[in-house]
Amino acid sequence: MGGALAATLGSLLYPAMLGAQKVSSAPERVIATPPTGPLTLADRDFVVKVRSTGLWEYPVGQMALKKRTTRAVKIAGEHLIAGDASLDAACRRTAGQLNITLPNQPSPQQQGFVSRMNAESGKQFDTDMATTLRATNGQTLSTIAAVRSTTRNSLIRALANLANSTVLDHITVIEKTGAVDFDQALLEETAQPALPAQETAPPPPVAGQPQVVLTPPAGNTVSTSPSTR
Repeated sequence: MGGALAATLGSLLYPAMLGAQKVSSAPERVIATPPTGPLTLADRDFVVKVRSTGLWEYPVGQMALKKRTTRAVKIAGEHLIAGDASLDAACRRTAGQLNITLPNQPSPQQQGFVSRMNAESGKQFDTDMATTLRATNGQTLSTIAAVRSTTRNSLIRALANLANSTVLDHITVIEKTGAVDFDQALLEETAQPALPAQETAPPPPVAGQPQVVLTPPAGNTVSTSPSTR
């Protein structure tokens, strides 16, 4: 994945099954009471979801730098890499402070996205990448809003704020590629999940396994604020 490795954080909390539909469920179910405010099941699932998302978007961004047929797709890849690396660092800090165990791999469904795009090239890659990311980032915006409006934990609020700006930036640069099939993206974004929960849940890390770190590109000058464009 091109990321550096660091020691795994010792944590106790990990969702046994994390489907996209679970992040907004049971927002009031408190599972811990750290000094930063009550931590709910939805809060914990949100942190894991942010981590899982970066673990598949980051390598797709790397693919975009190599496979792209236009400069706009290359720019989108640069923003994916820079944005997901920055958000991943914040996610790992938050998880460490809240004793949340993070996955080292994306969900099977997300791994399928990466494998599929890895086999594509040319315009097919551009369109698939842009359409899939537009759909998944649209779903993520809804998740962020739900968590941000219900959480009572200050660390979760800060992570949600950063995730919101990162996702908006990704959507902006993806749409500027001109490669999004908006009808397909809307269908994928609004369709009810057809996969079983085990396909949409990232696997827990192997005991003793080093933690995967998404590293920012050397000399990064990419601005990931959507308000700058």
